[in-house]
Amino acid sequence: MLGKLTLIGCGPGASDLLTIRAARRIGEADIVFHDRLVEADVLELASPAATLQYVGKKCTDGGRQQTDINSMLRGALLAGRHVARLKSGDPMIFGRASEEIAVAVELGAEIEIVPGVTAALAAAAECSIPVTERAELQSFVVTTGRSANKDKEPDWANLLKPGICVAFYMSVAQAWRIQTALMARGVPGSLQAEWVENVGKPDCRRVETRLDRLALDARQHRVRNPAILFIRYPLSAKNVEVIPAPADGMTI
Repeated sequence: MLGKLTLIGCGPGASDLLTIRAARRIGEADIVFHDRLVEADVLELASPAATLQYVGKKCTDGGRQQTDINSMLRGALLAGRHVARLKSGDPMIFGRASEEIAVAVELGAEIEIVPGVTAALAAAAECSIPVTERAELQSFVVTTGRSANKDKEPDWANLLKPGICVAFYMSVAQAWRIQTALMARGVPGSLQAEWVENVGKPDCRRVETRLDRLALDARQHRVRNPAILFIRYPLSAKNVEVIPAPADGMTI
């Protein structure tokens, strides 16, 4: 008999931001796959009889590659185990859920997906940053500072237009490239921006900046991942005079 795969969104960190269903499914699982962003008090919700399996990925620590994780999931499902795959935030937002769902679909195993509070919305709530605002911000977009194809970055300038707030995941190392790409396409350097680091944790930190100081302030304040970058482009700012992006690697 095949097992069951439950993808569980664990929110940004704090266990009291878990949904009731998430807590229940963690407690029902035979094996819990988790990464480095899942807090210890969340893992304490697992049954004493459950196996806790660390499957964290981090560039600097030789973390498991996705293909290895997929193989482990396949083995557990073939063994008839109920697998709880814990994801920080929401599993369907930059959680590589499609690849793990594909494993279960290929086997014909049961799948359940439990949504979680994604990091961008948790950061917006914790730091009182409205991502929509009547008559000013009509849309909200999430994107990433990194791409699987290193030669093709997301078209950030096509996403950030008047009336839109954009939340950038995994973008600290790309701050300068984001800044220059946006300003080169006419986005005002005076736009308000915020870095929110370690959202949902006691050491959560907000760094207020502007688009034309994005990389400089990230460096001076030593912003580190996990962090969310917000850039808001209110409709009232669309006629602001645009200063050309600097070309010498230094912010204005």
